[in-house]
Amino acid sequence: MSEHKTALRWQRAAHPEKADSYSRNHSAVLGGNQHVTVSASVDYMGDANAADPEQLLVASLASCHMLFFLAIADAQGYLIESYEDHPIGRLGKDANGGMAVNTIDLCPEVRFGGDKKPDAVALERLHNAAHKRCFIANSITATVTVHRMDLNLISA
Repeated sequence: MSEHKTALRWQRAAHPEKADSYSRNHSAVLGGNQHVTVSASVDYMGDANAADPEQLLVASLASCHMLFFLAIADAQGYLIESYEDHPIGRLGKDANGGMAVNTIDLCPEVRFGGDKKPDAVALERLHNAAHKRCFIANSITATVTVHRMDLNLISA
């Protein structure tokens, strides 16, 4: 098993636009000593120039899916030249009436190199296997849908 540690740091500061409130900005320090500026969503008085926790969740899911996809494709002899995704997470009411990220759409565009290219069925299997193994997908209750474009089969 592995552990994944981070550190969060917040210090009181005035909200830049609302004098009677506080800044939502804080820093997340990741394992490689990367500092990420984080804030609440703009909808909740956050900073548009910072990542919000919901964006980080969506990015984490997309990254996890991609890493499993790349590993599975490589193990099956596919040469991936590039992988790009523009995932979208949506906040909405959950079954208890609270707010939750309840849907996430992944929209990967994969470009294959080499001689071996998957057909649509093989590509579907690769994405299904990646989704099934993705640690983040297995940890959340949001509905995750993987959308793909036909040009995924075009050589790089």
